[in-house]
Amino acid sequence: MIILVGYVSIEGQSRKIAETIAAQIEKGGDRAVLFNVVTGAEFGVDHPQAAILCAPIHGGRYPAPFVDFVRREKDWLKSVPSAFVSVSLFIRSEFEEEREEAMHFPDALMAETGWVPGMVHHAAGALRYTEYDFFKRWMAKRLAEREGAPTDTRQIHEFTDWAALQAFTGEFLAAARA
Repeated sequence: MIILVGYVSIEGQSRKIAETIAAQIEKGGDRAVLFNVVTGAEFGVDHPQAAILCAPIHGGRYPAPFVDFVRREKDWLKSVPSAFVSVSLFIRSEFEEEREEAMHFPDALMAETGWVPGMVHHAAGALRYTEYDFFKRWMAKRLAEREGAPTDTRQIHEFTDWAALQAFTGEFLAAARA
């Protein structure tokens, strides 16, 4: 089976998640087509038979190029088994209302685009302090302090639950093959 693994990434964690999914697909014997939707290029393969899309939330929204891609490809996405991985730090918040908000981010995407994936997975992102400019690092550290998250700005702190992502990908593959 050919599976499109489409993503958009702001800071790199969504790309890493998509690469991990693609590697698992390939390891299982299927073909993964890793595709950065921001390029706007055609994915150029013979009709993928399934799709997993990954995108981060920033400022309460998914990136516009991602939303545009989903809107443009919604008819195809509706015709194949599809899944969505929503990447957000809110999903690991100690505050129930923030976790609840993160659970509903995909609802807005679905309402806006008309695409309803068969499966949705919520993955926590990362604090990439070492890659931020001074102002962003300062803001991220302040927010992390409020959340009780790591504040050591000399390193990257990943919160993605890789085992849960692997299980999700396995469930999707099993359902897509059925």
